[in-house]
Amino acid sequence: MQALGTSEAVRNIVIVGGGTAGWLTAGVIAARHQGRMKSGFTVTLIESPDIRIVGVGEATWPSMRLTLQRIGVSETEFFRNCDASFKQGAVFARWVTGDDNDAYFHPLTLPQGFADVNLVGHWIQDRQGLSYSAAVCPQEALCADGLAPKLITTPEYQFVANYAYHFDTGKMGPFLQKHCVEKLGVRHIRANVLAANLAENGDIKSLVTREAGVIPGDLFVDCTGFSAFLIGKTLGVGFKDCNDVLFCDTALAVNVPYDTPDAAVASHTIKTAQSAGWIWDIALATRRGIGHTYSSRHISDEKAEQELRAYIGPTRQDLKIHKIPIRAGYRETFWKNNCVAVGLSAGFFEPLESSSIVLIELSARLIADKMPARREIMDVIAAQFNDATHYRYLRIIDFLKLHYILTKRTDTPFWRDIAAPETIPGRLKDMMYLWKYRPPWIFDEFDRLEEVFPAASYQYLLYGMGFVTEVDPMDLSVSEQVAARHRNENADLTRRLRAQLPKNRDLLQKIRDYGMQAI
Repeated sequence: MQALGTSEAVRNIVIVGGGTAGWLTAGVIAARHQGRMKSGFTVTLIESPDIRIVGVGEATWPSMRLTLQRIGVSETEFFRNCDASFKQGAVFARWVTGDDNDAYFHPLTLPQGFADVNLVGHWIQDRQGLSYSAAVCPQEALCADGLAPKLITTPEYQFVANYAYHFDTGKMGPFLQKHCVEKLGVRHIRANVLAANLAENGDIKSLVTREAGVIPGDLFVDCTGFSAFLIGKTLGVGFKDCNDVLFCDTALAVNVPYDTPDAAVASHTIKTAQSAGWIWDIALATRRGIGHTYSSRHISDEKAEQELRAYIGPTRQDLKIHKIPIRAGYRETFWKNNCVAVGLSAGFFEPLESSSIVLIELSARLIADKMPARREIMDVIAAQFNDATHYRYLRIIDFLKLHYILTKRTDTPFWRDIAAPETIPGRLKDMMYLWKYRPPWIFDEFDRLEEVFPAASYQYLLYGMGFVTEVDPMDLSVSEQVAARHRNENADLTRRLRAQLPKNRDLLQKIRDYGMQAI
């Protein structure tokens, strides 16, 4: 073992792969370590000049606001350059019964008074004709009205109603690249990586590129997508498939123009169940990104395309459709030796809850915050990173699976097969038993400080899809007045916001014309 302080310092961070994963990671690390740049700390991103990114619509979580703000991005310029729009939640259509009027809403705002009282039981006892999300949060009504989550006078990154983004992935990478290079000092190399040189201990010493020669580094971040060139092909880390739990393995994506320039822009993602999967509909500022995610075991590509084209309508049959393979699963180890995988190289699941980008954000921030000063402590940090990331992937699997096992649909083999008890993870089965008698609540079964999905998300999903929890009215009596006050406050807030907030399309145009007030 080396004596303390004698191992080599970690100064040169090399990220392989661009796109959203690579440039977000570069930005987060470079912004966090600006103070070390003067003493020789470097962040280098190597990007192949031959890889073209398909500009599909992408949805995020509210965490993206904090990420962009932390790396110093102007929110106004983000909207202007990335075809961005607001996202306040998601509508899930035809997931429960498959009927045309079957839909529920998952907002991005916590239930009113969430820190004071669990409103689920009180809503079960007295629904007042409202869905759970409408009874405890104003965003279902705001999205139904096509309203934005803020005013043009609301400063950048601040909100009236909590929000995330929709954006064009093809535009996001170049936008982040410009910011990272010009504002954060990230070194950008356009080159194809041919091989990696390994040290005796298995670390990566350097990369061999066709256009830029040999590039050394101390810590390498693999953002090479499904190819996983470093973590998989070079270091041999295995991949754990999850297609026995999550069946969707293919996606078809298409960009759909609006019928008119002033067409309404939905302030939420729309996810409509199909015979063997589901269709996403993401409203950007100038177009919609629409795609069909499905199980190739249950439907042919031709039939899946027919369902997608039926969704987008008869006047859009000439639009080009891109096929995207999905490999549901994750790496057995995310950080091995001096290489850490972020983005698709680490793992991927169907985009049902927009979890891909938030995992990039969380991983990048964890790397930046735990950046090892010297190689000798890297393995300790790697173990912490692997533990946290593994936990997050398992919880995402649980939450995605929950969408399928709550369905009452039995009309196709897909919906029957994916809800089969033998396909449900053990922890999720235990939680389902628990939730029959006690609704999800803070700290009950969410034992990590930074849960991927909080208890509120489980509430919106469970009771949006008609799950039944048995509640004892006697248990509710002690909090009855507090619950009534919070429900009344939510009703008042909903009325005020519906009268105050502008249409989503109108605010997006004002941002383009005038910009938002910088903080």
